[in-house]
Amino acid sequence: MISRKGLSVIPFFLIQHMRRFFAGLLLIIFLHAQKAALQAGPMLGAIQLREAKIWLQTTASATVFIEYVDSARTMPPRRTPAIHTTPEEAHTAIFTLAPLEPGTRYYYKVFLNGKAVSFPDTLTFRTLPLWKWRTAPPDFRFVIGSCAYINDAPYDRPGEPYGGEYEIFEKIAAQQPDFMLWLGDNVYLREADWNSEAGILYRYTHTRSLPQLQKLLRQCAHYATWDDHDFGPNDADRSFWNRSATRRAFMRFWANPSYGVPSAPEGITTFFEWGDAEFFLLDNRTYRAPNKRKTGDRNFLGEAQLEWLIDALRSSRATFKFVVCGGQILSTSQGYENMIGYPEEREKLLRRIEEEGIGGVIFLTGDRHFSEISRLRLGNGQVLYDITSSPLTAKAFAEAEVRDKNTLRVEGTLTTQRNFIVIEVRGPERNRRLEVSCYNSQGARLWERTIQASELYSR
Repeated sequence: MISRKGLSVIPFFLIQHMRRFFAGLLLIIFLHAQKAALQAGPMLGAIQLREAKIWLQTTASATVFIEYVDSARTMPPRRTPAIHTTPEEAHTAIFTLAPLEPGTRYYYKVFLNGKAVSFPDTLTFRTLPLWKWRTAPPDFRFVIGSCAYINDAPYDRPGEPYGGEYEIFEKIAAQQPDFMLWLGDNVYLREADWNSEAGILYRYTHTRSLPQLQKLLRQCAHYATWDDHDFGPNDADRSFWNRSATRRAFMRFWANPSYGVPSAPEGITTFFEWGDAEFFLLDNRTYRAPNKRKTGDRNFLGEAQLEWLIDALRSSRATFKFVVCGGQILSTSQGYENMIGYPEEREKLLRRIEEEGIGGVIFLTGDRHFSEISRLRLGNGQVLYDITSSPLTAKAFAEAEVRDKNTLRVEGTLTTQRNFIVIEVRGPERNRRLEVSCYNSQGARLWERTIQASELYSR
């Protein structure tokens, strides 16, 4: 049909058809945008008796909230206050679900711009049981690991890629741990990253978005400390000028119980309990003197943080007291970033543990690009262990057997390939033990050791 001006006139039925077509197209685009609007997560953070934290990140500014209900459906579903994610916060959000009931399973849904986000598995968590004075301590299992390098070609150094075997995160998820402890170098800031907040947030986002990591983030609780590569440049120390920016990024991407303790508030030191164990997460960067400093204070943890640790350990009644640190404490291997390079502070820590009669201490450490167990017997007969787990996806230190001279290494535990360690806390109340197993990136068990609680106490 032609108009008097020679222009095409579209029939009414065709206009209606086109309207329906474009409306359908817009709906498809909208639904796709909804599906793609979650950048990473959700990730379970700190879980306690009466509250739980959940982290997530969106691809752009969005309004998000969480709806949750207990497994028995004793109450109607509850909703968290909505959070509007912003570029300034890297589009991250941390929700605190409370008050909850102890020892209870909860199911939850994530709503983004008013629409529920779908996942391939059920979103659920369980609060800690109220067992003290009521039952024997519960058995539980957790994973430790460090050094998670995710390749990013435009910003990586030339040559062979440094990261790989990302399927290790899927193998960790298959272990179904109660929680995971990230021991530092959880991201690797590059030269292009650490001098700007934009670069730091980009690096955290790139690492957290790894597809192979997502199921693990949803499946269990996650706690973290840091080491040099998520604090700043390689071997970074208290002189790093932009450490406030990396601390802000750490706080945005990890849902820890807290960040810093009253006597050492600048860092990320924190604490949590699980069963009859307590975990003291230390900060070995914020107060650390340069490795090559020859005069003045030679601090690894710093006086205030060290005193807090001794106070907290002395006050603890936990069977196992796990001291978590980015760098090795017990290893005698010189020339690396172990605490042995700060001999006065290391000696003070070990002496105070012995003098105060603090039993049940286990160090959990990372950094070294190999795994091992170190064992030291104190003068009072008490034994200390340092379980080092590294690397997850960064390149392993293949020459460690020849070049690393740790006289305290437990024979058969040196592991120079990508790996993770599972620790199970088991046994009757008066005969608790740790079952420690090391697995490679394919999920094959490499070695196992048992540590009895009884040997961790003076005789």
